[in-house]
Amino acid sequence: MTEYFVLGRFQPFHKGHESLINSALNYLDESSKLTIAIGSAQLGWQPENPWTIDERRSMIQAWASSNSINVSIVGIDDINDPPNWVEHASNFHGTGTLITSDEKTAELYQASGFEVILVELNNRENYEGWRIRKTALMLSTVYDDDAVREVLSATVPLSVVDWLIENDGIFRLSTFQSGMNVG
Repeated sequence: MTEYFVLGRFQPFHKGHESLINSALNYLDESSKLTIAIGSAQLGWQPENPWTIDERRSMIQAWASSNSINVSIVGIDDINDPPNWVEHASNFHGTGTLITSDEKTAELYQASGFEVILVELNNRENYEGWRIRKTALMLSTVYDDDAVREVLSATVPLSVVDWLIENDGIFRLSTFQSGMNVG
């Protein structure tokens, strides 16, 4: 069985991630396995990392289910130590081939002997996590779900937008500004 994996923080899962995973799926055959590895798993409820590992896993699963895609999802705590990251992370995602659009990550994994497939970034200027979180923050006090869907669906898959709405994942962003911590 050939194993492939992709890495990301998925804060939130957006169309850039969707493009990366769809690129990864092109390499799979019936005997292959794709693992989605969620980095910074220990973080959540922070402005730059608002969603917990369980919430990010649930977002990804909502997207995968809506697209009839079977993936394995694992979390990896960050150790903030790039030279030792690959060894640490491989304890969670296992061996196989990394599929990434990040050149620095590709270099780290190649230096550690992993096979790496580097794919082109898709619409990076619109699919940056910080930009999507800022847009979601602006929408966090808009109580018209259809309006939220219309705006966020430009950068976030609709199944994930729906997950964020249904789980108050967007409203949470407003609480970081007010000092209020709901949950």
